[in-house]
Amino acid sequence: MATKLQPVASPIDSIDAHRTTIDSKLGGAHENEVGYKEYLEGLDMVVSDAESRHVRWKIDLVILPIFLVTNLLQFLDRSAINYANLFDYPDALGLEGNQFNYVVAMVYAGYFFGQYPCGWLIGRFKAQRVLAISCALWGFMVIMTTQARTFGGALAVRFIMGLFEAAVTPGLTLMTGWWYQRREIPLRQCIWYSSVGLGGIVGSYISMGISKMPENSTPARWEVLFYVLGGVTILWSIVIYVFLPDAPSNARFLNERERIIAVKRVSQNETGIKNKTFNKKQAVVAFYDPKLILIWCSVFAAAIPNGVVNSFSTIIIADLGFSDTKTTQLKSVGDAVQIIALLISGAITLNIPNSRLLTATAANMLCVTCAALMAYLPRSNTWGRLVSFWLVNAQSVGFTVSLITVSSNMGGYTHRSMASALVFTAYCWGNFAGPFVVKDSEAPNYPTATAGLLAGYAIKMGCHLLLLAYMFVMNRRRDRKYGPPNRERSDEAGMRDMTEFENKDFRYVL
Repeated sequence: MATKLQPVASPIDSIDAHRTTIDSKLGGAHENEVGYKEYLEGLDMVVSDAESRHVRWKIDLVILPIFLVTNLLQFLDRSAINYANLFDYPDALGLEGNQFNYVVAMVYAGYFFGQYPCGWLIGRFKAQRVLAISCALWGFMVIMTTQARTFGGALAVRFIMGLFEAAVTPGLTLMTGWWYQRREIPLRQCIWYSSVGLGGIVGSYISMGISKMPENSTPARWEVLFYVLGGVTILWSIVIYVFLPDAPSNARFLNERERIIAVKRVSQNETGIKNKTFNKKQAVVAFYDPKLILIWCSVFAAAIPNGVVNSFSTIIIADLGFSDTKTTQLKSVGDAVQIIALLISGAITLNIPNSRLLTATAANMLCVTCAALMAYLPRSNTWGRLVSFWLVNAQSVGFTVSLITVSSNMGGYTHRSMASALVFTAYCWGNFAGPFVVKDSEAPNYPTATAGLLAGYAIKMGCHLLLLAYMFVMNRRRDRKYGPPNRERSDEAGMRDMTEFENKDFRYVL
């Protein structure tokens, strides 16, 4: 008796069946899933490697420079007080004791309270409008710093500035995943985040120029610094508003086919682009996600020494016996180390699969070693201590890898945005605490500050190793339980805003 052959289901049939199943759960509503229409249009589109590279190149030419300059200005404006400290800013305000520490730290309190509404606004409305308005408002507050002549006024201005700056780094971290594939994200994120080091160099040389002004000039030298930076930031907000698209699906610098290709490219991330609705279930998931818990601990631990390096580097270098002008020059070397470390790590992670956390661990080991040298080298070894202080700037590699883990290893937009907000909560309060481990009475060795650096970097290294072990074990467990992942089905799940816990075909990138 002849056996009746059963038709073999094609991959598209399996995708359609999967889509029908999810449609029954979601009611077929996709209007809030950004890029889903373009994703469907591109399912049967054949795209050559040359076309994909061309689209990526156009994205690099437009998106990366905007991200880089925006983050540069945010860092410059926030850390300008580091340079103003050299130009008698505390004396102008009559600050006493540790009041300057509070002024430095207050921006992170504002950052904490601002990131949640800013994150919601970026998801709900056009991201470039939210970013541009935030940029203009924090630029205005930088200028207003010149008018705050009391301790209370300075605290208020720094707090409000932090509220508006909160849209930047968390927003850019999320948006990087909207434009780039998972393997491309680390290098691009390292490129635009290297603007922190570039901002330090720019700030150093702006300060060098201002240091040539007479000490009794009008306006005061520290006022000139804030006027210049605030004005440039307000002008840049116009560029963001005009030229930065909200997502690949509505990018004006791409034609219709290129927009579909851009969405098709990022659909392979298995995490989707963004969803305009707030998913309460995903928000709760973020609080018990083991990855997030480990990242939170690593970021908080590292943010304490980061607050020391960003806000007191000029004071620490000056206390080694250098003049104001020489101090700004020497500080820029540390910023250059930061840029080089980020670019090298980005290149490594682009070309060597599953090397992200191993690269971060190598940078963490360097930071732990250098922090120990700063703590225990004798005071007479000026250049040994200075070189060690330069090299701890490699700590940005670990922080960037933490952000990349959020943008490329977490599915579901609410889950991802909540994770980003919680990571930056750790970042804010770690940076808030950082200035208080720098005690004037301990100059020039600052034993509490150097101990804080050593402990923070050691904890971060341990957390990253545990994160690597967790994701490696989970990938192996899923392979044993569910078999090899189905990429087409996983892409579809990502575009449907499913988390990595719901999407059994998702595998972590290490």
